[in-house]
Amino acid sequence: MRITDLNKAGGIGANSLFVELGAFNFIVDSGLNPKLAGGDAIPDFSVIDDTEIHFIVITHCHLDHIGSLPILMRKHPNARVFMSQSSQMLIERMLHNSCNVMTRQRAERNIDGYPLFTHEEIDQIAERFEILPFNKSVPFTQGDQSLKATLHAAGHVAGAGGLEISHEGKRHFFTGDVLFEDQQTLPGAKFPKNRGFDSIILETTRGETERPKEKTREKEIARLLETITATLHRGGSVLIPVFALGRMQEILTVLNNARKENLIPTCPIFGAGLGMAIADHLDQISKRTGQVNFTRKTIKELRLKRPPRKLIPGKEPAVQGIYILSSGMMVERTPSYGLAASLLHQGRNSICFVGYCDPSTPGGKLLEANPGDTFVFEVIDYQTPIRAQIERFEMSGHADREELLDFALKANPKTIVLTHGDSGARAWFAKALSEGNPELKVIDPQPLTAVEL
Repeated sequence: MRITDLNKAGGIGANSLFVELGAFNFIVDSGLNPKLAGGDAIPDFSVIDDTEIHFIVITHCHLDHIGSLPILMRKHPNARVFMSQSSQMLIERMLHNSCNVMTRQRAERNIDGYPLFTHEEIDQIAERFEILPFNKSVPFTQGDQSLKATLHAAGHVAGAGGLEISHEGKRHFFTGDVLFEDQQTLPGAKFPKNRGFDSIILETTRGETERPKEKTREKEIARLLETITATLHRGGSVLIPVFALGRMQEILTVLNNARKENLIPTCPIFGAGLGMAIADHLDQISKRTGQVNFTRKTIKELRLKRPPRKLIPGKEPAVQGIYILSSGMMVERTPSYGLAASLLHQGRNSICFVGYCDPSTPGGKLLEANPGDTFVFEVIDYQTPIRAQIERFEMSGHADREELLDFALKANPKTIVLTHGDSGARAWFAKALSEGNPELKVIDPQPLTAVEL
């Protein structure tokens, strides 16, 4: 088997793997780098321009895994496209939102070539999406060779799956993004245990993050609720930056349960945007598949309000409350970025991060800063001392590094390929895996360079 990482920038971003396995050529994921723009944001598909792609598998519906799918499908109109049922119910909404964002960015930033695809194109390619059910092998044939593909529930977000490929007596496993812990809205991963995979392609997102043993998800949720309560009691507002798919719905569920149990004061709760639209889809997924524990009832019980449209840097919003806004990394020109500029100057307010933040994003930079430091909101030309309480809570949608290490070593593969992680995260995994099994071959592939397994 040969694997080529098509994510030309490396790290976490435009995730896409080109796999050559016997007579088969296939792609795992087709993402878009949210930190880049235009052609720089997409995988380098020129590597496979002259190659017949037999099928594409989507592991889940975050933008860094699906954001360039219409472009890939345009280039390879005969490739079959597979994903879980839940992902099929989400992906069109996610891609249409991406098209809207790119259209707005073209107007605001004059980005050449945006949008990279149209709403009409999304509608057309959706007819090619096929369901790959969880735990059910789907056979493929190419000439005299056969292959079986199986998705295993990966936690993380609704529809996420790890991909098992069986070919000529060998098994290969692509973890995709995975969370083994149960969330409030979604069970944890159900990966095959102790199965003798020949190779594992392993996500490494949290390789540089060590979670202290005392920081369980339950204790972190309790600490979040305590922080919210203290902030409201001192007259402040709380901003919780969230990813629209997954984290927003979990936080809404956490707050709804907490309010029922009188664990937080009664106050207005605000939310808006793509995450609210996704709530409708998760409601349908819950009813049709039973794989998600979230319905519209949660939003009705919270009496969720829309946040103010106009925010002024350095001026707090008129209504004190809890604001659950995307993006989770507080990326420029998003609702969470704008509200942070309104809250950061006052010590009574709090900003609570509940997911992964890339160090290069505004959220990542704010987490690394110290109280009293000057924080610059570059795109709105505003700076302010950091006076608000800034907290990070270990509620990531990605598995802890120790859990992934344990899974990988127990599977006893011959080879592990490191993906979906910054250089430091991959370095930690490379060292830990080699120490855990000195005979294991660990590969950290360079972008656009094929590696032989």
